[in-house]
Amino acid sequence: MDSAPCPDRTGVGYLPAAARTLMKIVVTGPFGVGKTTLIRTLSEIATLHTEEAMTQSSTRFDSTAGLPDKSTTTVAIDFGRLTVQDDLVLYMFGTPGQERFLPLWEDIARGALGALVLVDTRRLADSFTVMDMVEEQGLPYAVAVNRFPDAPAHSDEVLRKHLDLDATTPLIQCDARERRGSVDALIALAEHVLTRMPQPEDAS
Repeated sequence: MDSAPCPDRTGVGYLPAAARTLMKIVVTGPFGVGKTTLIRTLSEIATLHTEEAMTQSSTRFDSTAGLPDKSTTTVAIDFGRLTVQDDLVLYMFGTPGQERFLPLWEDIARGALGALVLVDTRRLADSFTVMDMVEEQGLPYAVAVNRFPDAPAHSDEVLRKHLDLDATTPLIQCDARERRGSVDALIALAEHVLTRMPQPEDAS
């Protein structure tokens, strides 16, 4: 599967005429893991975001420990679109990372074919609740380790062990600010989803 071209957000953003497979993907993960950044990096159209400034009161519920630059949070949804091939288009729906938004998360995930779970090696344990939610929804998923500059680096083998990943679950390390690695993560998820989809019976 080829990588998508760099986004051109200057046009109207119509779907390619050859588009045949439209796939809804959930981009999820704990608070402050880089979901909004990844969707901004990947989307070929102007993105939709519902970010609000964090107040002093909100820090009672959303700890910014280890996140010194965190000043906003998604309160509803992020949305973007990526054409991976002429006939495959991914719709990316970013979810809030806080557990109190679970009912909203379930609404957003309805109809999705898969999920990209972002994790932060500084806070691996924060990912477990989100991964449980994805598995409870029955969604195939891939894990993307967002490499923050000050985050400890681990091998894929170590990360798989700590995250207790199934051998078939794709694991990709990337920087959500950089397009190439982020595209690779989404392609790995799309391929994983497509291999699990029922295949049409041979008409012959």
